[in-house]
Amino acid sequence: MQEPLFIGSEIYRGSSYGARHPLSIPRVPTVTDLSRALGWLPPEQFRTSPRAKPAALMAFHTPAYISALQDAEARGAVDTETQTRFHLGTLSNPVFPQMFRRPATAAGGSILAADLLAQGGIVYNPGGGTHHGMADHAGGFCYLNDPVLAIKALLAQGLSRIAYVDIDAHHCDGVAAAFHGDDRVLMISTHEENRWPFTGELEDRAGARAINLPLPRGTGDAGFAMAVEDVILPAVQAMRPEAVVLQCGADAVREDPLARLDLSNNSHWAVVRALMDLAPRLLVLGGGGYNPWSVGRLWTGVWATLNGIEIPDRLPERGRAVLAGLGWTRTPRLPEDYLIAALRDAPRPGEITADLRQRVRVLHARGKGWV
Repeated sequence: MQEPLFIGSEIYRGSSYGARHPLSIPRVPTVTDLSRALGWLPPEQFRTSPRAKPAALMAFHTPAYISALQDAEARGAVDTETQTRFHLGTLSNPVFPQMFRRPATAAGGSILAADLLAQGGIVYNPGGGTHHGMADHAGGFCYLNDPVLAIKALLAQGLSRIAYVDIDAHHCDGVAAAFHGDDRVLMISTHEENRWPFTGELEDRAGARAINLPLPRGTGDAGFAMAVEDVILPAVQAMRPEAVVLQCGADAVREDPLARLDLSNNSHWAVVRALMDLAPRLLVLGGGGYNPWSVGRLWTGVWATLNGIEIPDRLPERGRAVLAGLGWTRTPRLPEDYLIAALRDAPRPGEITADLRQRVRVLHARGKGWV
């Protein structure tokens, strides 16, 4: 079987949503640099992400929205009508010099991944995972929706059973809207309850093809492991998917400033390992994550997991140097030593709340209704 492929681009290194935006931090460049520093990313496993053309983006997005996004980048500004209609030029989705090219590159990477997976395999696109984008407007830092575009590309190949698993701290409202009631796509989302965008309630089944599990604030590794073992894996296994798409947002870990879950990165890596053998095709995407050190460590560990590489207890100096070179505008500006010295977090089991146990029981009891 072909070795896993990593999709990246230099556009992530030279662009930013703005100095005060949560996505002012480097993320994909950190994963790329750290993986290379550790000797885990040889040239033959790397693919440069193409920029998706407007016609390809219109597999999901409306022509008017794509035109507005391109025009906003070209002009460097939006008028009031455009802001209201397309949600561009807002605090969440600001105008910046690469506001079309950067998301179009992420989308191009996910579409390319679908092509690379036509005969099977594993592809990792950490620049992807922008799951809030809607067909006709931006939302939640997401101008385009590359998970939807990737799934549509896989469906266009003739696949009819695709499992989409999303473990971001925020519910995947854009993906849910795109595939509501589509029997070919099983959507499973774990996300922090009462967190923006305030969708994905336990009762929301989207035509019996969606499983939503809101996690109580403070959920740690033990609660998440229960969700994986009792909900995610049984549902995916029952579907017998031809492809699995995993959105591996890094904002559910303790250090993230935009969520209040308490996972360690071990939880994410365990999901990656568990899903690797459940379908002949696996696409792993990035997503949320707003602490530069926790994101870089977590997503680099995802790449190691996909390759069966043993994660060392301590990073060698060349790896530490990548993490030590990061910074951000928040306090503290420099991290605790463990965020530089190692990739792996100490386990954070936490307590499993009665609410979470009950939600898992409800979903588990539905059983056959998932598939």
